[in-house]
Amino acid sequence: MTDVDKQPIRFSGSALFSYGFRPFFLFGAIYAGAVVLLWLHLFRTGGNVGTAFHSLDWHVHEMLYGFVPAIITGFLLTAIPNWTKRLPVRGLPLFALFLLWAAGRIAVFNSAQIGWAPAAVIDVAFLLVVAVIASREIIAGQNWRNLRVIGVVSVLIAGNLIFHLEAHYRGSADFGTRIGLSAVILLISLVGGRIVPSFTHNWLARQSAGRMPASFGRFDVVSIVISLFALVVWVAQPASPVTAFALLAAGIAQGWRLLRWAGERAARVPIVLVLHAAYAFIPLGFVLLAFGALGEIPRSAGIHAWTAGATGTMILAVMTRASLGHTGRALAASPAVQWIYLAVIASALLRILSPLVPEWNLALLMASGLAWSAGFFGFALAYGPILCGPAAGEG
Repeated sequence: MTDVDKQPIRFSGSALFSYGFRPFFLFGAIYAGAVVLLWLHLFRTGGNVGTAFHSLDWHVHEMLYGFVPAIITGFLLTAIPNWTKRLPVRGLPLFALFLLWAAGRIAVFNSAQIGWAPAAVIDVAFLLVVAVIASREIIAGQNWRNLRVIGVVSVLIAGNLIFHLEAHYRGSADFGTRIGLSAVILLISLVGGRIVPSFTHNWLARQSAGRMPASFGRFDVVSIVISLFALVVWVAQPASPVTAFALLAAGIAQGWRLLRWAGERAARVPIVLVLHAAYAFIPLGFVLLAFGALGEIPRSAGIHAWTAGATGTMILAVMTRASLGHTGRALAASPAVQWIYLAVIASALLRILSPLVPEWNLALLMASGLAWSAGFFGFALAYGPILCGPAAGEG
C-alpha cells in the first residue's frame, strides 16, 4: 500500500473529524461546485458579489486559494501520518482548522464590508497554520525529504498574500494568480509524479507480465527542474519568445515523463487510468501556454488546461482513491464515479476549447461550468456517506 491507500486508525469521536481528508474533501468539493455555479451566474448577468475583488478575481481566488488549499490540506493531514508514523490531527484541532478555512471563505466573500486587509489576514492565516502543523509533524517524524512539499505550500501562501495586495492596489491579481497556479502545478509534478507510477505499478504487478512504469530517477528530476524554470519565467514574463521556448521544453519533458509510466496498460482500470488522464493536462498546459506566450492563441486555454484539467481531475482522482483506501473499502471506481471523472475531464476540454472558438465561447464556457459542478457535486453525493460514516467493518 502507498500513502493514500493505507487503512484508518480507530477513533472514538465524530467520524467526520477523525481524519483530515474527511471534512476537507467533502466540503472542498461542495465549495468547488457552488463557486463555479455562482460564477456562471455573475458572468451571464454582469453582477458582482460583496467582495473587495472584481467578480473575476473572486472566482479565480476562491478556486485557487479557497478550494485547492482545502484539498491539499486534506491530502497532507492524511499522508503525513503515514510518512512520519505519528498520530493524525483529528477531533477538536481538526475541527478548529476546518473552521479557519470556512472563516477565510466567509471573510473573502464579505471583504467589501469588513475590509480587504482583515479579510486577507483571515484568509492567509489558514495555509500558514497548515504549514506550521505539517512542518511540526514532518520534523518530529524526521521525514526530511517531504519538507519540500512544505516549500511548495509556502509559495502558495506567498502567492495568496500577493493576490490580495495586487487586487487592492492594482485592481487585478496577475502575479498572484500565476504564482499560485505555478505552485499547484509544481506540487502535482512532485506528488503526482510519484503516486501515478506507484499506483500503476501496484496494479500492474498483479497482472500478466509486461512493461512496468519507470521508477523515479534522474530524468524525473531533470523534467521537474526544467518545469520549475519554465514556471518562474512564466510568472515573471508570460508573453515572450524566451518564455515560449522554456514552456515548450517543459511540455516535452513532462509529456515524455508521462509516457514512461505505462498508462496504456491501465486502460481497463478507471481509478488508475484517471491519474494518467489528469497528469496529461500538465504537458498540454505547458504547450498551450507556449503558443499563448507567442500570441498565437489565447493564454487562457493553457491556464485552464492546468486549472480545470490537471488540478481538477487530479484532485478528483486522489479524493476518490484516498476516501476508499482510508475507510477500508476496495479501490475501484463505481459506474457513478466513472461518470464523475468524465464530467470533470469534459469540463476541462470544453473550457480549453472555449477561447479557441470565439463564436461558441459562451455556450462552451457554460457547458464547462455545469459539467464541473456536476462532477464535484456528484463526488459529494457519492462519497458523503463514506466521509461522514465509519470505516468499513467499524459500523
